[in-house]
Amino acid sequence: MGFVFSKSMNENMKIQQEFMLMNARLQLERQLVMQNDMRERQMAMQIAWSREVLKYFGIFFSITTVFLTAGAMKRKKPAFLFPIVPLSFILTYQYDLGYGTLLQRMKDEAEDILETEKNKLQLPKGMITFESLEKARREQSKFFTDK
Repeated sequence: MGFVFSKSMNENMKIQQEFMLMNARLQLERQLVMQNDMRERQMAMQIAWSREVLKYFGIFFSITTVFLTAGAMKRKKPAFLFPIVPLSFILTYQYDLGYGTLLQRMKDEAEDILETEKNKLQLPKGMITFESLEKARREQSKFFTDK
């Protein structure tokens, strides 16, 4: 009788462990999907922000270019055209960020760094461990209780 009861309990415990494992896996998958969705939303906001900046900077660049060109022609000083050069670099960068392939190139470069330059990504003193966190917590707790 005890053997049958023990066997039944073992089966129930095994079923419960499988259920808990499946539940943990499902929760992790949901968290991963949610984190990726949040990342995509943040990236979309960054791209939208860049496009808005491009609109305003494009208007500023156009007005500035017209007035600088008019000033250079009126005073016969080509030096007035010099600010157009750095402003055009900024305009090109904003366009590339908002509508071009800058984000894809950045992603490719980041993937290359992750693959070939892993040593540059290491944290000082290595990965944080539970023991190091507990040690810091105890020291901080001592500091507050000593006062």
